[in-house]
Amino acid sequence: MHDWNTYRQQLIAGVGELGKLSPDTVRGYAALGGAGAKTNHLDAKTRELIALAVAISLRCDGCITVHADAALKQGATKEEVAEALGVAISVNAGAALVYSTRTLDAFAAAQEG
Repeated sequence: MHDWNTYRQQLIAGVGELGKLSPDTVRGYAALGGAGAKTNHLDAKTRELIALAVAISLRCDGCITVHADAALKQGATKEEVAEALGVAISVNAGAALVYSTRTLDAFAAAQEG
C-alpha cells in the first residue's frame, strides 16, 4: 500500500513551493477551503467526511491523505469514514446508472440517424 504519511508531507511541501511561485493561486485555493468553515452550518468533522467522499469520487490521492488526516484530527471514527465512503460509492453507482440511460438514448439516436 501507499506510504500516506510521507506522501502527505511531500504534498504539503510541494504546495508550499507552488505557493512561492504563485501565491495568489494558493491563497485563492485556501480561501475556497475555508469558506465553508465561516458559515458554521456544518461542523469541521462533517466537512472532512464530505471531503473524503468527494476525494474518492475524483480519485485524488492528495485529497484523500490530507482529508483523512484532518478527519481523524476532527474526531471522525473509522465507521463514520466508512459510511461517508459508502455514500460516495452509492452516488457514483447512481451516476453510472443515470449515464447508462443517456448512453442507451444516444445509441437509439444513432440507430435512427
